Amino acid sequence: MTTRVAVLGSGNWGTAFAMILADAGCGVTMWARRAEVADAINGGRNEAYLPELDLPSAVRATVDPAEALDSADVVVLAVPSQTLRDNLVQWGDAIPAGVPVVSLMKGVELGTTMRMSEVIAEAAHVEADRVVVVSGPNLAPEIARRQPAAGVVACRDMATAERVAAACATPWFRPYTDTDVTGAEVCGATKNVVALASGMAEGMGFGDNTKATIITRGLAETTRLGLALGAHPQTFMGLAGVGDLIATCMSPLSRNHSFGVRLGRGMTVAEATAELRTTTEGVKSCESILTLAQQHDVDMPICEQVVAVIRDGHSASEVGPRLMSRDLKAEKH
Repeated sequence: MTTRVAVLGSGNWGTAFAMILADAGCGVTMWARRAEVADAINGGRNEAYLPELDLPSAVRATVDPAEALDSADVVVLAVPSQTLRDNLVQWGDAIPAGVPVVSLMKGVELGTTMRMSEVIAEAAHVEADRVVVVSGPNLAPEIARRQPAAGVVACRDMATAERVAAACATPWFRPYTDTDVTGAEVCGATKNVVALASGMAEGMGFGDNTKATIITRGLAETTRLGLALGAHPQTFMGLAGVGDLIATCMSPLSRNHSFGVRLGRGMTVAEATAELRTTTEGVKSCESILTLAQQHDVDMPICEQVVAVIRDGHSASEVGPRLMSRDLKAEKH
């Protein structure tokens, strides 16, 4: 029997993941907010977000979330992180009972500092043991070309993780199962902020030594926060941790990296947003991640300086010297 999957959201990663699911043998119904996007997907291509991908025939789309969710065996959520709660208020009750609910989102909710799995559990009344997080290096344009890649499928219930992994395993996409939902989510959210900092450094003309320093120290910050929240230490050395961090911080395909480059070249946040015209999760979540760290007395200097640029309007050229000249009295490398 074909596994029926609903993918709620039609952006880059949601579209690429729909292709993965179809290649793995699933029947996929996507929900798109705009009719023109749904029509394009039904014509075989998501021109608005991933125009280079010819979608498999097993992928179709609708603007009706109830239609997408009807009789789904697995539900995948791929909306921008800061819109998740509002979306779930609108159509969360239509999620079929007992099915795995998969989060592709990488962020921390503003105001509540809740991770996406926590928002899903609260807003859609989904038991924590059926909330699944997919993370890892997943640059959508490379996925669209079916280049070899891997990811982490994390759920507190290993049997549920294995069920979702089976639904997205292809000869070129390898899912690894885990139970560390907290670690996968902390890595996925925080790497976007580190990528903004790495992009700023590149935009200011700094080289690989500087970017490697930011990536390494960013991993340290991410690990500190994750451990304070109860994550498993080994998660940070795996695909969801250092793997996703490297891809997001170094690739020009990364929206967070590209946004940071523009800031490093002197653009304002508004100018960079207007030029990229796409959701950049680190910009949306950096403040909530810093608040979460402060709530747990975790030091995150890179995140602090990114917030100074994004929220407080400082220039990238201002925050670099502050970061490198901070007190070194007890800091471990």
